[in-house]
Amino acid sequence: QVQLVESGGGLVQAGGSLRLSCAASGSIFSINAMGWYRQAPGKRRELVATVTGGGRTNSADSVKGRFTISRDNAKNTVYLQMNTLKPEDTAVYYCYADVTYYSGSRGDYWGQGTQVTVSS
Repeated sequence: QVQLVESGGGLVQAGGSLRLSCAASGSIFSINAMGWYRQAPGKRRELVATVTGGGRTNSADSVKGRFTISRDNAKNTVYLQMNTLKPEDTAVYYCYADVTYYSGSRGDYWGQGTQVTVSS
């Protein structure tokens, strides 16, 4: 079994910064893609940013230039540095990991979510 534990959410004023972390643990051979998604009240869950094992990143247009995703493969941890936060960034942020087990099979996992609230 695999667990994703997120940290770093909170309340911040518009223009401020937060850094989210997500550590994966369990029976992991390797982690393929890791990423962050978010869901605001009344809206669908949407992609924020992803990063492959090789470091290739992808991010939503709405966060380009403000958010940076990175990962530490040795620690099975992914980070999301969020700068110049806007009220519309308010949402529950979920960590995601595409894991390969020692058996060779794969599985998708989600964290429990961490609340980010940006006040105007």
